[in-house]
Amino acid sequence: MSRMFGTDGVRGIANAELTAQLAYNLGRAGAFVLTEGAHKPKILVGKDTRISGDMLEAALVAGILSVGAEAVVLGVVPTPAVAHLTRKYGADAGIMISASHNPVEYNGIKFFDDKGYKLSDELEDEIQSVIEGDFYGVPSPVGVGVGREMIEVGALEDYIDFAKETIAVNLEGIKIALDCANGSAYKAAVKAFRELGADVYVINDNPDGTNINEKCGSTHPEELMEYVVKKGCDVGFAFDGDADRCLAVDEKGNLINGDFILALCGKHLKEINRLKDNTIVVTVMSNLGLDIACEKLNIKTLKTKVGDRYVLEEMIKGKYVLGGEQSGHIIFLDYNTTGDGLVTALQVAAVVKKEKKKLSELCSIMKELPQVLANATVPNDKKNIYLEDEEIKAEIKRIEETLHGKGRVLIRPSGTEPLVRVMLEGENQEEINKMAHDLADMIVKKCN
Repeated sequence: MSRMFGTDGVRGIANAELTAQLAYNLGRAGAFVLTEGAHKPKILVGKDTRISGDMLEAALVAGILSVGAEAVVLGVVPTPAVAHLTRKYGADAGIMISASHNPVEYNGIKFFDDKGYKLSDELEDEIQSVIEGDFYGVPSPVGVGVGREMIEVGALEDYIDFAKETIAVNLEGIKIALDCANGSAYKAAVKAFRELGADVYVINDNPDGTNINEKCGSTHPEELMEYVVKKGCDVGFAFDGDADRCLAVDEKGNLINGDFILALCGKHLKEINRLKDNTIVVTVMSNLGLDIACEKLNIKTLKTKVGDRYVLEEMIKGKYVLGGEQSGHIIFLDYNTTGDGLVTALQVAAVVKKEKKKLSELCSIMKELPQVLANATVPNDKKNIYLEDEEIKAEIKRIEETLHGKGRVLIRPSGTEPLVRVMLEGENQEEINKMAHDLADMIVKKCN
């Protein structure tokens, strides 16, 4: 049995892999598993702007109603809005229809529990086994027992109000550029910043169902980088399709990735005594420059595997308030239970306003070390060769000694492809480029 759920819900090409039938099944099984014993359960449903969202929403809602649950339809909202509103509205679960930063042909279905957290693997497997067990024991009520759909017209407003309340300053006098990726942020981000008094300039806020993430947003910030300089803005923010991540751009047009945002916000939270145990949670892929910056700021970095779900798990375990990834997936656990692009953008803007300094100056607390990624194509059964082969192990040790504390070697087998990823960081781009590719070649040769 192959697993239906990936690291971020069920994803696939809409109407080919992720069909209306599958959406209906997920709605039916999800409503049953997540609300067992609940009296007339209530499930929220949100979506991003992609064209297949309407089809999947209709099917998903039908599945929810077929077991007698109530579906509260939120319309186009950011993913973090679903997480927040599930708690605010006292719902039993929330579902987001989105494929995040992926191109338009993809879509996905992601579940949140009643506390706004992504589901555990166990619950996801239970939903899958209900579907594969042909819905054995799942009720199909008739008459007044059938579920009802409600449209929640105030959903976006409620989310915007919540996001605005996460900062204690107005943003008057700050010129801000927003790239909404023709996705979920296109109303929420613009409205929130305008209502807080910022002078707002916007690009890619005209979704037509087909242009989500197309050469725009956090995966393609080049247009925003030029736009910030052209319009003389203090700061720019680029969101992804479902607005759970955000990257910034400084006044000179430089891209400010998640590592810089974590350093900046970590320093600020520490100064106001809000950074629990002076610790931020990051993944093994975050730049070594972040570690060096945090060390100078007396902030500890706790490392997890790659993936925002692992960052979140660690944060919940230690009650840490700040964590995230280079990609701009930043979690402020005091405010929301998932990466929240709008909240992240507001936090950064608030620091700029409070400090009365340019963003480029605020980000100078961190220097990014050059990173090189080289892929070694290896058979699936040899992905661990770098842990077993003595010569490879010796070579890794030699490289680490050469970099003496000013760089590192990170090797990760791919979870989906026959690849081993070799990542090197160091101060000299040419040097690490050669080392990374030589090491990748060595791994390939050893497998043949």
